Amino acid sequence: MFEDLGFETLTAPQVAVFFALGLGVAFGFLAERTKFCFRRAIVGEDRRQAAGIWMMALAVALLGTQAAVGYDLISFDEHRLLTSELPLAGLLLGGVLFGAGMVLTRGCASRLTVLSATGNLRAALVLLIFAVIAHATLKGVLAPVRVAVTGWTVDLGALASLGSLPGGALFWSALISALLIALALRSGNRALPLLGAALIGALVPLGWVGTGFVLYDDFDPVALQSLSFTQPWADSLFWAIASSSIPAGFGVGLVGGVLLGSFVSALLARRLHWQSFSSPRETGRYVSGGALMGVGGVLAGGCTIGAGLAGIPMLSTAALLALAAMGLGAYATNLLLRGQGSTALVAAE
Repeated sequence: MFEDLGFETLTAPQVAVFFALGLGVAFGFLAERTKFCFRRAIVGEDRRQAAGIWMMALAVALLGTQAAVGYDLISFDEHRLLTSELPLAGLLLGGVLFGAGMVLTRGCASRLTVLSATGNLRAALVLLIFAVIAHATLKGVLAPVRVAVTGWTVDLGALASLGSLPGGALFWSALISALLIALALRSGNRALPLLGAALIGALVPLGWVGTGFVLYDDFDPVALQSLSFTQPWADSLFWAIASSSIPAGFGVGLVGGVLLGSFVSALLARRLHWQSFSSPRETGRYVSGGALMGVGGVLAGGCTIGAGLAGIPMLSTAALLALAAMGLGAYATNLLLRGQGSTALVAAE
């Protein structure tokens, strides 16, 4: 479809950067306003309300994504999260590591991106470490570890997608979405936060359709992408240090947009203020958590957004297992820290 848009001086990959920038601005603004975070939904003091926000976003993302598939706008047939060879060890280990890391750092990758734009230096340092370790796991010194762990697979066959179960994709999409919406409406949230969550969820199919249909170009293809943070942060780091030799891509635009949208939202609400570490012990905990999230996000096939909010709407069994492992890792780590009486747990975001 890209060739019909009339761009004469820009290629599809170049337009994708601006598209991702807009997508990121919207996500950053909405996520800052709603405090959107999977960690809060699992172990936060307001986890019931936070879970309601997350469920509403996921329900809308699922309905929108499957509607796009149903109208043949996009196809996930070749997507890595729907491969029949399930890298079970990588998904489970990576998910647990990522979940543990986001508890240690008091935020998943998306939440930390939002917080860093508001003046949170803890979040900014964690994201730098997260990006370095993720890139090292993808293409650097930790790549052999990734290859070894993800090399152990289980053949799921058709069960790689929930759409292959009796009833088909439409039935399971409607059932899961209805359950999520019902729980979200009973979460104690007011209408405005739930509306913000629904808009966040709508960004997922918008991303898929934008890259997989609107910007589709046979001669200069754009990868099918939507909201995620592991690969985009790794790409942004590499682009930042080598921008003279490599062009910006979708991930760079997305990260930049989220930072900009979060900053604008916090500025308008007067929530911009500097925050830093209170002790060397706290610093060590955050650094460790960032490293765990970097490795875990790559092994699990994405973060809570890439493998969760954007992955589950594909009806991917791998995405479901990855997000469940993240939740388990977060819950177990929180119990361990509370058992140790960690004072760092009360640190403000």
